[in-house]
Amino acid sequence: MTDRIAPRGGRVPWAAVIAFTVLACALAWLVCLPLWLGDGLAEPLSGVLLPVMMLTPTIAALIVVFAMRVPPRGGRLRFLGLWPLRPAKRVVWLIVLGWLAPPIIVALSILLSAALGFVQLDFAFSGFAAQLESALPPGTPLPPVGVVVAAQIAMIPVGAILNSVFAFGEELGWRGWLVPALRPMGTWPALLLSGVIWGLWHSPVILLGYNFGRTDVTGVLFMVGGCVAWGILLGWLRLRSASVWPAVIAHGSLNAAAGLIVLVAATQPDMALAGPLGVAGWIVVAVIIAVLALTGQFRAQPELAAPARPAEASAPPLPDAP
Repeated sequence: MTDRIAPRGGRVPWAAVIAFTVLACALAWLVCLPLWLGDGLAEPLSGVLLPVMMLTPTIAALIVVFAMRVPPRGGRLRFLGLWPLRPAKRVVWLIVLGWLAPPIIVALSILLSAALGFVQLDFAFSGFAAQLESALPPGTPLPPVGVVVAAQIAMIPVGAILNSVFAFGEELGWRGWLVPALRPMGTWPALLLSGVIWGLWHSPVILLGYNFGRTDVTGVLFMVGGCVAWGILLGWLRLRSASVWPAVIAHGSLNAAAGLIVLVAATQPDMALAGPLGVAGWIVVAVIIAVLALTGQFRAQPELAAPARPAEASAPPLPDAP
């Protein structure tokens, strides 16, 4: 299996891409409609509807695959990155990297937030203790805060695996189908455009104040920025491994670690600045992306589809897009 592929004559299936995008976004809005008609994120159903919303990209992808036949039969599992897991060592290594790296990146973004003055850290956890106390029924003894914090941190690796179940619902759509579909544009255009679409897809909940507490277009713009940044990393895992599974695990790990800043913040931070999807997170992720780019990691990619037929194999592959 070669590490540098850009099929000659490959074209973006724009009709399928547009159909996928419209379906994913429309289904997300449909799932969130009860929140808009009710009490927003305070609606009791939100705990059920948000995980269901995460399934909509996969539903959209499956509709496009089977109704529009993109890709055609014979290579669908490989195109989606579900199977085969080859080269196996690389796939396993990148799965482990996707599991362990996001909490470290989140921790680095917290330290950068503190350095930039976006958040004041409190390792006595008094801010978290106040939040915990307000969430408990009156008169309920407060458990040792240090023990609660330690338990929360210790559960991140397990939470990453559990969150990956729901993250799969997103990743099969975004990195499984959309990134390979856009890949004929070139690596960078595919990653950037898929990140923008991913961010806009979150609009139904972002406009209700999810993640950033902003209920206008600025919240959506911050989410687009975060999704472009993290989408490049998740996309790199997808392209470098030719498998969707490293991106699935990394997405689950990010979701499990995203709340770390709440544990150590003296007061509720502005997540648009201090959060992993906010400005501090963008900066840390941008540095990592720059290192990957400078070391040629975005140029080294296995095949994302079935090998060419013998009649087509004589044509030399085009160089990878910059």
